[in-house]
Amino acid sequence: MDLTTSPDPGSKADATELHRYAEALLVSLSADGNAPSLPPGVTDVPGYWLAPAVEALGLIISGQDALEPLALAAELDEQRTSLFLCLSLAVCGLGDRIHASWLGTAFGELSNDRPVTSGQRALWLAAARGAYGPVGKIFVLRKLDAVVVPPEDELWLKALVPDEPTPVVPTSLDGFPELAAVPEIATSAQAVARLRRLRERCSEITSAPRPAEVSKVVSGTVWTDDEPLAVLRSLAGQETTEGPLSSLSGHLLHDVRPVADPHLAALALHVAAPAVKAAAESLVETIQAPPPGSVTVPILGYPITLSADGPDQLSMTSAEQRIVTDCVTQGSTPWPGYLVGAVAAVVFVVGFVVSFLLTVAGAALGGWSGYLVWRHRMREQADLRRVQARVGELSDAAERGVRTLREYGKEAAARSETAAEDLAELCRVLRRGPRAA
Repeated sequence: MDLTTSPDPGSKADATELHRYAEALLVSLSADGNAPSLPPGVTDVPGYWLAPAVEALGLIISGQDALEPLALAAELDEQRTSLFLCLSLAVCGLGDRIHASWLGTAFGELSNDRPVTSGQRALWLAAARGAYGPVGKIFVLRKLDAVVVPPEDELWLKALVPDEPTPVVPTSLDGFPELAAVPEIATSAQAVARLRRLRERCSEITSAPRPAEVSKVVSGTVWTDDEPLAVLRSLAGQETTEGPLSSLSGHLLHDVRPVADPHLAALALHVAAPAVKAAAESLVETIQAPPPGSVTVPILGYPITLSADGPDQLSMTSAEQRIVTDCVTQGSTPWPGYLVGAVAAVVFVVGFVVSFLLTVAGAALGGWSGYLVWRHRMREQADLRRVQARVGELSDAAERGVRTLREYGKEAAARSETAAEDLAELCRVLRRGPRAA
């Protein structure tokens, strides 16, 4: 049940002055921690829990005995009374005056099957910021720990490390950076970067918070948001809390974001430690997976399969054939030169019989024929040199890729060891817990 929705006290006219006083009370509490004097007759609203609760709060703040109004308020609505007193005393910096039973009654039970109520979230926030001291924080931690957080790896990784870190290309790939684009290798490099950033983020959360103590009210520094006051206004009948409520996991994921309150982040990380550890272990499994036995990479634009034993001969042969096809000029044959040569011979012979000019023409045609054949031979030689150079370049690149793949495989043990160290440090950080408690 959401306690932030106050029941109708019966006669709203009878409660008008009470609500006005409650509004002034909340303003005063959040401003200087004091309660304004209680006007006569304001609490004369029979059957309405808020009347004796307000009276009890004023007596507690002034250090007087509040047993009688407390008993009456608890009899009318124990849960709302406890929540009202816990949050009011937290806002004015007197959270150490609450009774332990009030916190338990006000908080109720948590479950992943239903949303966290506005009242529970407000108490959660107050305890995280130290309003109830270490004991109150431990109480909330135990309530949160009692609920199993689903270990959804990708959700926790995206919450803790929302910006994908740039993967660091292993130094062994410097000789052949094209291997970094191979899915198996790229996935491993990304996992290395995410694991390192996850470790750093968890260290930031567990080591950053200042001791969370709320010993006095300082405007603008104690409560950085309006959540506890909003719940108090709802309890006092000034407004109703609306909007979608989040689940426990939703709040935890929200609290571990880089921009979240450090005290909330410390509690959330402590509660979600098993899920975060599971996410880190999945990254380690990816990193420690055996390097690929063979990979297919584009070399000079041709797909070549490489392994530690060398380049695949079928893929190399196919690439060489395509190089020949790409580099040899198509449609070029020596037959035009030969044909012109044959015509030149005929004209030359006929010229001896018919005319000297035909002989000269035959000789000229013979020269043209020789030029055509020579030009074709030069083109063939140029094509051959281009093919040989291209094939040699392909072979050299393939051999370089094989050597690089071997080096990458040799570094597998070092990568696994580093990943294990990162995981061990992450687990140590998670065991450290919220030091502010």
